[in-house]
Amino acid sequence: MKRIFALAVLAAAMTTPVVAEAHDRSMMVLTGGGQDRAGRQVPLSRVLSMLAQRYPGRHLNSTMGDAGGRPAYFVQWQMENGRVVVFVVDAETGQVISRQGG
Repeated sequence: MKRIFALAVLAAAMTTPVVAEAHDRSMMVLTGGGQDRAGRQVPLSRVLSMLAQRYPGRHLNSTMGDAGGRPAYFVQWQMENGRVVVFVVDAETGQVISRQGG
């Protein structure tokens, strides 16, 4: 049930309308291209490193979307106990906004 919820959150995030330019920036970040053109987004690799230090487990999937009007990473993470959690991380600050599941 929790996995279904996590997948539903990721699916909802992927259907968020995105302007073409914002989509280009998010794809650059998600594919390891570093920061966006304006240098305002934290690289996904840094977000994943931070999560790994705080929450032992493994990265399953990531997508970019909108959370409260701000760009955000939706990171699906499997904890050591096998439970799946979706972290919503502010893409500009790198701060965890919310944690769903697990």
